[in-house]
Amino acid sequence: MIDLYTAATPNGHKVSIALEELAMPYNMHVIELSKNVQKEDWFLAICPNGRIPAIVDRDAGDFAVFESGAILIYLAEKTGRLMPSDAKGRSLVIQWLMFQMGGIGPMMGQANVFFRYFPEKIQPAIDRYQGECRRLFRVLDTRLKDHEFLAGDYSIADIANWAWVRTHRWSGVEIDDLPHLLRWRDQLRDRPAVLKGIEMPPSSMNVRVDDAEKAKQFAEQARKMLETGQSRTGGV
Repeated sequence: MIDLYTAATPNGHKVSIALEELAMPYNMHVIELSKNVQKEDWFLAICPNGRIPAIVDRDAGDFAVFESGAILIYLAEKTGRLMPSDAKGRSLVIQWLMFQMGGIGPMMGQANVFFRYFPEKIQPAIDRYQGECRRLFRVLDTRLKDHEFLAGDYSIADIANWAWVRTHRWSGVEIDDLPHLLRWRDQLRDRPAVLKGIEMPPSSMNVRVDDAEKAKQFAEQARKMLETGQSRTGGV
């Protein structure tokens, strides 16, 4: 049995989608980020970085794994699914997984901060991060022009990138002119396990984008959790 500690974020949904795709039994524990539950000692014993998601594999001596990409690799290797076992195939999946971990996720995250959360609108920063998101989306679109999925068969690389790309409007970035990315986005969205995974826990991202008042409320709540230098005083 897997214990999943998570919240309704792209990184959290990466893991719940994978668990649903793998049909692995798991218990979901929703971490209240606004209450800093992720900074409590019991959670830091699982994830020293004080971030979600994290898992504990009860069937492996209560083995804890943090960092969403590391969790995806662990689950794929444990089950022998969603990632090839041969060196080249495994490398290709990990390359596109790292593309998300080092590019898509951080750039979209910073676009969210400057476009949605900061009280001051710093346009050069917004332009910088939205522009980099667009560049990364073009990389995905080019890859998907001649490939149904990012790394051979459907894999954890697709799951990781899709969980972020689906939130592109929250970052203020459109993808209507990227037909191959759109095809892939919609194709994955139709998978039953993906649909269930993004409800574990439920996300209201689309509602927040379409409803200006709800978007404002969510942004104000998220702003309270931003790291703006306060951690220099200690803690994680």
